[in-house]
Amino acid sequence: MRISSTMMTNNYLKQLNGSYERYTKLFEQSDGKKLHRASDDAVGYSKYLRYKNSLTNVEQFQEDITTAVSWMKNSDAALVNVTERMKEFKGKVVAAGNSTNNENDMKDIAKELLASVQEVVSDMNAQIGDRYLFSGQSDTTMPFSISSEKKSRGETKTLSDNQAKFFNTVNDEHSVTQMLKLVDSTNENNVFYLNVKDGKVYTKDFVENGYKDKVAEGRTVADGDESATIAAWDATSGSEKVSKYFDEYGVINSDGESYNVDITVGGETVNLKFATTKQYIVSYEGDAKYISMVKKTGGVDKATDTVNQTGQDVFGSDIFDAENTPGSGTAMLNELLYAVAKIDSADNHWAAEDGLTISDAAHSQVLGAQTTMAARQQAYSAASDMLVTQDESITSDITDVSSTDVAKLATQLMEYQTIYSLSLSVGSKILPGTLADYL
Repeated sequence: MRISSTMMTNNYLKQLNGSYERYTKLFEQSDGKKLHRASDDAVGYSKYLRYKNSLTNVEQFQEDITTAVSWMKNSDAALVNVTERMKEFKGKVVAAGNSTNNENDMKDIAKELLASVQEVVSDMNAQIGDRYLFSGQSDTTMPFSISSEKKSRGETKTLSDNQAKFFNTVNDEHSVTQMLKLVDSTNENNVFYLNVKDGKVYTKDFVENGYKDKVAEGRTVADGDESATIAAWDATSGSEKVSKYFDEYGVINSDGESYNVDITVGGETVNLKFATTKQYIVSYEGDAKYISMVKKTGGVDKATDTVNQTGQDVFGSDIFDAENTPGSGTAMLNELLYAVAKIDSADNHWAAEDGLTISDAAHSQVLGAQTTMAARQQAYSAASDMLVTQDESITSDITDVSSTDVAKLATQLMEYQTIYSLSLSVGSKILPGTLADYL
């Protein structure tokens, strides 16, 4: 086989270019990465893509957690203030129950209590940026507002724990916590309470004191012997219900204002109507939907992945919104304003009994919401610690599979650069000259 100068030249150039290509690919790794395309290392590049995808997920969860914790810290700060106002409210109600207070003292206390409720409303309108913390998903809408004028709201009897146990409807899984207050249309000092679950009416004295004698006799649940039954109030068919006469905030409507019913008490007929009080009303414009910020791979856990508290969560439900889903979102606030109105009317006895029960219930409701928020925040903090560990582990895996061994690379670059330089030097000596070289 005849070896021509052209063959020698082509072989030399092929080997020289191959050497330069290997040198160039090595030089690409000078940025610290040994993987720039799948062909560099198919197996390693596959691992690298999986690790990067996992790291992206972790970083997104970390961002969600940062936002969530910020949201919950601000919410918790607002709830801490509200809880403090509730404690102050309770203390002032206790002071109002002192029989030595005169009418002016009671009105002064009522002004302080109203200021406390107004401060609570302000705290519950807290924002992060332009988003309201307690509006549910309607977080661009200010959730709470207090009426500028007083409205006629139905009066209620909030039962103590012992009363609630006794007057709970037999075989009813829902406890009776409130009753509607009714008064004699000819004598408003003659007071009765209506259990809306069974239509039974009890005298004020029996609800507040008389039931204790029955408990002492061994009775555990009211059986109706001490009550009159309003035939028109058919609790089983649902034809009579609170929402027929009052809105979700307890404001009486035209049907409620015209409502009256006769019952027989001690052989005498008594005509009853709903009792009302003029008071300020707090309304809620948010919704009952939750904002979720997922903190880990998998399905959404509604119990722990929600970061907000709605009005219903913080202020619970009462007899006026119990039939609605969701509730009014301001139940306890309006109960507190009811207490303000009663104390403003200088009712010492009411403050010492019902006022204390209402303030206790409101404080307990808000404290429960604060505890729930704290538990969620703790869950997110624990998830954050776990994600930090995952981030470090995945980053280490990415480094192992994609990073360049700098010392080894430097040696290889010097080696290939030397080979390439020697190849050029040798080529200039052994390759046959061209016609131009001889001329």
